[in-house]
Amino acid sequence: MILNLDPSFNPFGKDESIEFESFTFSGGEPHIKILTSIHEDLSVTVTHRIQSFNDFGLLLLAIDALQRVGVKTIDVLIPYFPAARQDRVMVPGESLSVKVYAELLNNLNLNRVTVYDPHSEVTPALLNNCKVVSNYNFIKDVIKDIDKEIILISPDGGALKKIYKLSSALGGIDVVECSKSRDVKTGQISDFKVYAEDLKGKPCLIVDDICDGGGTFMGLAKELKNKHAGQLYLAVSHGVFSKGLTELSSCFDKIYSTDSFRSIESTERFKQIELKEISNNDI
Repeated sequence: MILNLDPSFNPFGKDESIEFESFTFSGGEPHIKILTSIHEDLSVTVTHRIQSFNDFGLLLLAIDALQRVGVKTIDVLIPYFPAARQDRVMVPGESLSVKVYAELLNNLNLNRVTVYDPHSEVTPALLNNCKVVSNYNFIKDVIKDIDKEIILISPDGGALKKIYKLSSALGGIDVVECSKSRDVKTGQISDFKVYAEDLKGKPCLIVDDICDGGGTFMGLAKELKNKHAGQLYLAVSHGVFSKGLTELSSCFDKIYSTDSFRSIESTERFKQIELKEISNNDI
């Protein structure tokens, strides 16, 4: 059976869905009540898109509610794992946030936790019984939609290992490496570099796991054009887009994302591909 905590996110479809009601108390605490009668021998998969600590709290409460009615086998799908970017302590006084989230889940003795294209290897290393779903099928669909021979662009050193694995999985697509500098105290990004002398007008596809404000990609787009790139495309697994898409879209011919974080209507310059369309065999 499936418990989709976000009604607009149904990666496994709506068959055998568990009904529930949830609300937030005036003090700010989330609450949930399972309405469907569930036999304790059945396994349940819980899905949720996490955009706040309250969303994560609702997930924890849902798991507890299921366990209290006797469900023994619970799988969880959290495509965008919260705090995955906070996977190391950059300056003294910070928390190792991803470890906090992981330990809260580990304490619930889940059968499996599935995450989609995590930011680094730290997240699956911290989670018990973790299954990682790669972005390979997503990028395959993106390249099919672009319908041109593209160059894969790695936005920074942190993405190199993943993008070379992606290139190999897709048959050996050419990769161009890039870099940037970030002030760990302020978060300010500067000094973009593209390690290619002349891209000769070829279409370029930047691939990364997360787009938040988009500053990295806008800065990189400018430098790619300085190196004579042709059409520019951006594919990110998790589209937070905290500053919207207007300015970002002005830098790219088309932007692609999945619905792992939230649902956004597709437009001429933006296309969202639902996880259920690209990953059903994986998740």
